[in-house]
Amino acid sequence: MTAHDRYAYLGPRGTFTEAALLTIPGAAGAEHIPYATVPSVLDALRRGDADSAVVALENSVEGSVPTTLDELATGEPLHIVGEIHLPVSFALLVRPGTTLHDIKTVASHPIAQPQCRRWLADHVPHAEWRAATSNAEAAQHVADGHYDAALAGAFAAARYGLSVLAEDIHDVADAVTRFIVLRRPETPPAPTGMDRTTVVAFIGEDHPGALLEILTEFSVRGINLTLIQSRPTGTGLGSYLFWMDFEGHVTDARVGEALMGLRRVCADVRFVGSYPRADQVRPEIRRGTHDDDFTEAAAWLHAVRNGAPK
Repeated sequence: MTAHDRYAYLGPRGTFTEAALLTIPGAAGAEHIPYATVPSVLDALRRGDADSAVVALENSVEGSVPTTLDELATGEPLHIVGEIHLPVSFALLVRPGTTLHDIKTVASHPIAQPQCRRWLADHVPHAEWRAATSNAEAAQHVADGHYDAALAGAFAAARYGLSVLAEDIHDVADAVTRFIVLRRPETPPAPTGMDRTTVVAFIGEDHPGALLEILTEFSVRGINLTLIQSRPTGTGLGSYLFWMDFEGHVTDARVGEALMGLRRVCADVRFVGSYPRADQVRPEIRRGTHDDDFTEAAAWLHAVRNGAPK
């Protein structure tokens, strides 16, 4: 990434996505281009209107973001090249002079509202919730007088001329959102030893044990899955794909063999990226699954095939 990159992200300005973007080294000096929806962010990258894109993938409270999964699983291919873990805490933003008693409507992104449901019930029990495409858009609507309050990052208040009526709002402490950095398909970043790989597996024919076949390709090679999510393919009832994040890099022998195994048993497999983990966790590699173990096993098989007394 360089300061000359153009970053597409979920806007408007003042979103948590923009806050995540600003943590990328060199991104502060780059061009930031806000878009109204996740699909429009990704389409801008696909068209070449941006060099990179940043979108949310999952939240520690609400789970994965379906729109992101679906777009990357079935849309024109893009590759994840990095990830960002951003602690998320909401603030209640209002026009100056507004009190809790005045609040009849609260707007936010649909993922934000469940994270603050109990707080809202306790403090503004009669307020009705309104959906916005982003928390920053909710703040903009409050500034424009459409709603009384917004759940957003406290950093958005100054941008939209609002006041922070309450801070550190959440039902579950220490919530974290995982954002991903995307580029058009390219050679994956070099392995660091603390990497994650993402693929999408499409089951060809539904049958007993179909998911077990997929999981076995990982378990026999000592690969730990960090996320598995089923999503409908959109082609008919009962037709599903599986989004999978797992430890390791595509250049690791155990990962390469697992991917070849998936390719054999699935109707299709989409590689979505190998990239450094934001938490810098190094996987525990089981005996027999180091790269050297695969090399030695291949040499043994070669010798056997060539008549050596093994």
